[in-house]
Amino acid sequence: MKIFDSHTHLNSEEFINDVPGYLKRAADLGVVKMTNIGSNTQLNADAIKLAHQYPQLYAAVGWHPEDSKNYDAAAEKLLEEQLADDRVVALGEIGLDYHWDSSPQDVQRKVFARQIAIAKEVGKPIAVHNRDAFEDTYRIIKAAGISEIGGVMHSFNGNPEWLKKFLDLGMHISYSGVASFKNAHEVHDSVRATPLDVMMVETDAPYLTPEPHRGEQNEPGFTRYTVEAIAKERETTPEEIAAATFKNAEEFYKINEED
Repeated sequence: MKIFDSHTHLNSEEFINDVPGYLKRAADLGVVKMTNIGSNTQLNADAIKLAHQYPQLYAAVGWHPEDSKNYDAAAEKLLEEQLADDRVVALGEIGLDYHWDSSPQDVQRKVFARQIAIAKEVGKPIAVHNRDAFEDTYRIIKAAGISEIGGVMHSFNGNPEWLKKFLDLGMHISYSGVASFKNAHEVHDSVRATPLDVMMVETDAPYLTPEPHRGEQNEPGFTRYTVEAIAKERETTPEEIAAATFKNAEEFYKINEED
């Protein structure tokens, strides 16, 4: 069974000093490819660096909504340069976060829309962060249009009604460890309703640790438990979920099997 962790953060301080160890632990659980996601100058650079060091790693670069208050002309110029790197497969994570609200909401919206425009210019898909901001996230994506580049709702935590709205925009849907939480009933409903050909899986490590390790620090290998939780909800096998989401991630990120 081969698993693709489509959204993780080995470029974060929790992992950066023992990446080989975490890659070995992941491989032991069947997680053999992953995309490290950036969110600011340092994390973007580290994601690219890791992608050049380890063939099973890919990078996404972008400005997280919490960091959007620091996005300026210099940041944009560097971002455009980074997007030209052949190991960068997406622009992300970008979006809106009204929960922490650490950047002004109007700034978040402006930076989100601008980064979608850049993604369209360079032909890279987008990885979208949405927390407590469904209406505005949906509105901005719909207004911008992503059909020619593609996008994924990372760690989707909405109900089936929101699921349908984002699917209608052409978005992929990625599930994190939240899919394994016993009381995440709306997410379970969406897991069952998501077409398998647009589903991906992720850890968002070091966050959102799935059962049976909830309460511990998350790590890429734990994507396996999200795969198992989704398989249980859909009354199928982990092998089917792993195979479909692996294929979807490679196609979404335009990664060839021989890479």
